[in-house]
Amino acid sequence: MFPRLARKTLITLAKGYPVVALTGPRQSGKTTLAKFAFPDMAYASLEDPDQHEFAEDDPRGFLARFPDGAILDEVQRCPALFSWLQGVVDADGRMGLFILTGSQQFGLLSGITQSLAGRVGRLQLLPFSLSEITTAGAVPGSLDELLFAGLYPPVYDRPVAPVHWYSDYVATYIERDVRQMINVQDLSTFQRFLRLCAGRHGQLLNLSALANDCGISHNTAKAWLSVLEASYIIHLLQPHHRNFRKRIVKTPKLYFLDTGLAAWLLGIQNANQLTTHSLRGALFEGWVIQELLKARFNQALVSNLFFWRDNTGNEIDVLLEKGERLQPIEIKSGQTLTRDYLTSLKKWIEMVKNDTVGIDTPCLLYGGTEAQQRSGIDVIPWREISGIAVKNAPA
Repeated sequence: MFPRLARKTLITLAKGYPVVALTGPRQSGKTTLAKFAFPDMAYASLEDPDQHEFAEDDPRGFLARFPDGAILDEVQRCPALFSWLQGVVDADGRMGLFILTGSQQFGLLSGITQSLAGRVGRLQLLPFSLSEITTAGAVPGSLDELLFAGLYPPVYDRPVAPVHWYSDYVATYIERDVRQMINVQDLSTFQRFLRLCAGRHGQLLNLSALANDCGISHNTAKAWLSVLEASYIIHLLQPHHRNFRKRIVKTPKLYFLDTGLAAWLLGIQNANQLTTHSLRGALFEGWVIQELLKARFNQALVSNLFFWRDNTGNEIDVLLEKGERLQPIEIKSGQTLTRDYLTSLKKWIEMVKNDTVGIDTPCLLYGGTEAQQRSGIDVIPWREISGIAVKNAPA
């Protein structure tokens, strides 16, 4: 098993809560992590037809089979269990009695809010981070190979080509989850919607344009986007609220939570095609955001990532909010460092210098190999992103 940085956090949460909810996209390794962290705990999957039928028909009897608790997989498939779980954990009093996993935030969080509020610690698990595959000695040879492969565990622990695995992933998991959550009459239209979203990776979200290009209503596009977000397929990076006396953009940016999936949806067949692709920079930008999110989520922390853009086009790719301090990060995919890469950071620093906000060391993260410091800006190569990520999510 690849070592998961979230394991320690999962065990810690289980010492302080009677129930721990482990959420994340399908195939991100939730079940594997739960079983590895709690090897002696009973296990049941609510996607197994027999288990699902038992839990639906007789939730009290189903839970009675696990007097010492259990790992319950894809528990959002059986909403009736949540109210019964409340009674069981309240009567028992032990911590870490049940580990619940789920790949759909809507169903799981709804059940927690209604029946288990105050009793559940929550941990979000995304696919591998660069640090995890580095520890396992499985880092691809180049940045383009990494972006093309993505970081879903099966791409690394099975002898399967990314193009084949992502094709099956979309058909087997994403489309099935969509059918469970909303009524999609025409899957081909939804597939087109997915690909159109991939084409807008790293761009400001324009729902009306997305709906028009796909031939669906604005409300349908909004609903489908919500499903993708709830299933951890996409992330909407929100704009920072601080305006610094400028008119700012208030629309979120759309990013996929795995570059391999986005690359497959864009029709990229190998890493060589990615090298000259028009969205290579956006994919790299998304990968950086994914790594920063993973570091936060692995510590059971919420996202503190934003972007900033004013109405004249001045922009900072990522602002890390750290209490009353902000850390600006600029992202460039090029391998050769040029002074133009520092322009946006220098403009922003000059703009906010008389403001009351505190500024942590600005960073430029780029696709090269040499770490430097220029004009008070830390220049960090892509392989060393873990340094920023760890500082943003202290253990």
